[in-house]
Amino acid sequence: MASTVTAATLSVSITESIILNGRQQGGTITKTFASINEISKRILTITTNEATIATFSGAVASAGHWNDGNVRYIRFTNKDDTYFVCFTFTNDDNDEFAVKLDAGQSFVLCGDNSTGMELIFNATQNADSASHTAFGSLTTIQADAEASTVDIEMFIASV
Repeated sequence: MASTVTAATLSVSITESIILNGRQQGGTITKTFASINEISKRILTITTNEATIATFSGAVASAGHWNDGNVRYIRFTNKDDTYFVCFTFTNDDNDEFAVKLDAGQSFVLCGDNSTGMELIFNATQNADSASHTAFGSLTTIQADAEASTVDIEMFIASV
């Protein structure tokens, strides 16, 4: 049986709106991602114990696992009104970086335009040592909540 899903273009817009001294100082930027044919949109409950919420490799996508070369866009939104959640991103070189996402905030990670989450980040303790020639591919995303369980929304788009 052939698929009836037709790939489409995902359009993401970020808008800032602020009037200072009587003038609009904000703006809008839009990024499009062509040929998206798979999305995952979930609400997850995150506890205070760090847990893996997504894994990535060159393998075929399955529940909770994505092909790193196909993922173009990831968004997390903290749905809690009080507590923050911490996300830890790990690559295949075991480099990690963590992001604190406070109540009501969103975090976006865009993949490479042609290779997705392959070779997208390098992390070191010494910023002078970080190099664009040593990028690793995203392998896992872990999350843990500050002091109570927190609901998040996770949206992932792939080609």
